[in-house]
Amino acid sequence: MLRREFLAVRNRLTADDLRETSAALAGRALELPELAEARTVAAYVSVGSEPGTLALLDTLCARGVRVLLPALLPDNDLDWGVYTGEGSLARVQHGGRMALFEPAGERLGPDAVTTADAVLLPGLAVDARGMRLGRGGGSYDRVLARLERAGAHPALVVLLYDTEVVERVPAEPHDRPVHAVVTPSGVRRFRPRAD
Repeated sequence: MLRREFLAVRNRLTADDLRETSAALAGRALELPELAEARTVAAYVSVGSEPGTLALLDTLCARGVRVLLPALLPDNDLDWGVYTGEGSLARVQHGGRMALFEPAGERLGPDAVTTADAVLLPGLAVDARGMRLGRGGGSYDRVLARLERAGAHPALVVLLYDTEVVERVPAEPHDRPVHAVVTPSGVRRFRPRAD
C-alpha cells in the first residue's frame, strides 16, 4: 500500500521536474565527502520517475571514480559491471517488469560490490532512523547482507525526492539503516561517518 502511494506521487512528475531534480540531486550528492573521497562507487541507473542518476554517474566517471552498476540476475540478486558513460549501457527487459539500463560489458560477479567505498541505493522512502523502503524485490537486501558477510563497510546512501523522507517506514529485522539520504534540497545523515 505504502509503496503504491510513493509510486503514484512519482508518476505525476513531469519531464521538467525530473530534469531539474536530477541536476540538483547530482550537485548535492557530489558534496558528500563519502563520494568526493571514493575510488569505487556502486550505483544504479534511474528508470522512469526515479530520482535521476545519469548526471551523477557521468560526473563521478569524469573524476576518475570507478562506477559499478548492477545487472539483475534471474533470482533477483545483482551482478555488477563497470560504467564508462552512456554508451556502456544496454537496455534490458526483465519479464513483465520495466526495462533496466545495465552495464553492457564484462560481468564482475555479485561480490564486486564489496570493493565499493560507497553504495548508492534506490528506494521509495527513508525514515528518521535511516530505514529505507525499497521496491520490495529484495535485490538490495541481498547486497547489504553480502556487504555485511564480507566485513565491508561502504557508505550507504539513498537518493530520494524531498517528500520521500518520512517519519517512519515499515522495517523487517534484517533491514539495515543507511548512513545518509540525498534529496534535491540537501543531505541528511543518520549515522556518523566512520573514518
